Amino acid sequence: MTFNIKIFGIVQGVGFRPFVSRTADAFSVRGTVANKGSYVEIIAQTSENILEKFLAAIKKNSPPRSNILKVDVTKTFDEKNFADFQIVDSEHEIGDIFVSPDIAICEKCAEELFDKKNRRYLHPFINCTACGPRLTILENMPYDRERTSMKNFPMCDDCAEEYFSPTSRRYDAQPICCNECGPKIFLLNSNLEGHDAIKSVRKILVDGGVVAIKGIGGFHLACDAKNFDAVQRLRNSKIRPTKPFAVMFKNISAVESECVVTPAQKKILDSPQKPIVLLQKKICTTIAGNVAPQINRLGAMLPYTPLHMLIFSFPDEIKNFPDALVMTSGNPSGVPISIDDDDAQKNFGNFCDVILTNDRKILLRADDSVMDFIGDEPSMIRRSRGYAPLPIFFEGNKKSVLAIGGELKNTFCLAKNNLLYASPYIGDVGNLQSVDVLKNSVRRMCDLLEISPKIIICDKHPRYQSSKVAAEIAKNLDVPLVKIQHHYAHTLSCMAENNFHDEVIGVAFDGTGYGDDGTIWGGEFFICDMKNYLRVSHLEKFLQAGGDKSARECWRSAISLMKNFDVDDVAKKLNLTSPQNISAQKFLLENKLNCVESTSCGRIFDAVSAVLGICAVATYEGEAAMKLQAVAEKSFLPAPTSLPSDSSALFEEILTRRLEGWDVGALAKFFHESLAEIISAECEKIKSRHGIKTVALSGGVFQNSLLTGLTAEKLKLRGFKVLLNKMIPPNDGGICIGQAAFVNGD
Repeated sequence: MTFNIKIFGIVQGVGFRPFVSRTADAFSVRGTVANKGSYVEIIAQTSENILEKFLAAIKKNSPPRSNILKVDVTKTFDEKNFADFQIVDSEHEIGDIFVSPDIAICEKCAEELFDKKNRRYLHPFINCTACGPRLTILENMPYDRERTSMKNFPMCDDCAEEYFSPTSRRYDAQPICCNECGPKIFLLNSNLEGHDAIKSVRKILVDGGVVAIKGIGGFHLACDAKNFDAVQRLRNSKIRPTKPFAVMFKNISAVESECVVTPAQKKILDSPQKPIVLLQKKICTTIAGNVAPQINRLGAMLPYTPLHMLIFSFPDEIKNFPDALVMTSGNPSGVPISIDDDDAQKNFGNFCDVILTNDRKILLRADDSVMDFIGDEPSMIRRSRGYAPLPIFFEGNKKSVLAIGGELKNTFCLAKNNLLYASPYIGDVGNLQSVDVLKNSVRRMCDLLEISPKIIICDKHPRYQSSKVAAEIAKNLDVPLVKIQHHYAHTLSCMAENNFHDEVIGVAFDGTGYGDDGTIWGGEFFICDMKNYLRVSHLEKFLQAGGDKSARECWRSAISLMKNFDVDDVAKKLNLTSPQNISAQKFLLENKLNCVESTSCGRIFDAVSAVLGICAVATYEGEAAMKLQAVAEKSFLPAPTSLPSDSSALFEEILTRRLEGWDVGALAKFFHESLAEIISAECEKIKSRHGIKTVALSGGVFQNSLLTGLTAEKLKLRGFKVLLNKMIPPNDGGICIGQAAFVNGD
């Protein structure tokens, strides 16, 4: 009998067809397997009994990077008799598309990379069916070499033999190449290439230099993470005074020598995705103090490309190469990661000692993913390389949607047939270069996923560049533009990730979002489902003075909250800022000039951080909150036991106790514990009035793992079911999912 089998999921770019072919041979199944763009199709001639065993083996033993979501089987009446089982040419059919993210180098390729007897010895682009670039080199589906940027590198005879041989690890591996036929690495504006280029980079790094390195999804800037002067040079050059740098370690042993690593963290750190994982620093660390100043966490990752491994372990005369390198995104502040040589030369060519690049084109940028943990559960901070564009499955309707996302930490989402595809990380969309990247990325993702949006959705903020892009796209496509409130979108992102459709109490806390009343929201309690929301409560309002400066100059929020204090006296005792600044701020507040009403929880974090002497002026977004969390987590002293009733009372009590000389760490801990209690107590009040027993926590404030863990624990003790963002960021990098879910649920 002949059967038509359609397998849906992540089954392209992960060695699935060769796996099916080998499995078919093992069960003496005859027929074919092919990519159809939206699924893999198997034509199988066998008995029903063998078919059942064949399918069971496929489901049980599928490649580790694959993800089978659905299998459809029908009998056919094809009279053709197959002599054997073969992989046949891919064909294009319309349907759901599943694009594999880029996959870190696998263990077998890593072994071959340093095997002198292997013909790919020290090859910077070694890969197989289980690893290598996918999304970033893909032009369109189905995933075949001629539709990737590898089409510019014809296979040599040896690679072609492996590519077409069912017994090879590289059977049907689209990026297959070797030292003879693959892309070439070289130093920009130099005659050094290949292994000589790698040796030069290693020498520069050992000597304290700064190097730009082209990776899978863009450029990194690298230096010795244990060399204070090298790190400071990179900071000064990139104009990044204190924001933490990510560190790439040579291996897991090097990570464990500097950081505390739990089994759950280790599993993710060394997974095929290899994201940056936020780990607790050890007290005695040799990592330079200016890598992540005043922060008790370190963003750690492992090498995920063969080139990274070669930079750490190339067999040359250098014997003291560092086992930890700063590996930060290659981009100026506020601009997406650079992906081509011209961009790299313009953006950091003036301060890098060399730029190590290659001639394989990056078609879609993908920055590194960043993940924290709350207990043993992941909490995504930035979802990009390794994870995007894997879809979130959410049972809604079948509208085709483009949700453009927010202004900061931008990602966008394309939705169709219950699938929500979040893009790789774009970044802040506040300048023309970022806007162009957003537009180009939208076009490419629409082509890849074969989605023609029928609805465009954006944030309600009238001045967001992202919203202007959405309006332009809607006009060009002649489709409706829908605007959704920022914090409601946060809540919906959490509900969608958890595939939850019933009413929830939505708690959306962040730094800023445009409220329905024209004020700044950021401490919101909603009753909502996928179609509607009602703002039932919020943190106490206060005047936010100074416009955008109030998000950077934390002392401004502190002064705004000092309603019952002698501001001049307190500011002097705490050395908050200059007397001139105090006078100017008081004038703005008293006359309500350049002021707006705000419920922002993020600004309350800023205010507390300022009065505790932790951070009065922030140099990057979230700095005050991150440092406040670090101080709280390091404190072993008991916190006060009083329970303030609201956020204003909480701030005033912290300020009073600070003036009385209480320990800063104890007060930082008290702030987190008290805020968690205020949130859970308010949810209890809402439950008593409305009977809702499920709470969804989302918004940038809830990427604070200490607060989120405390809040979830208190809510569960009160009998609530708690929904959290896990694989979708709770910050603005996840609101595109909420936007798309709203339209899909409409």
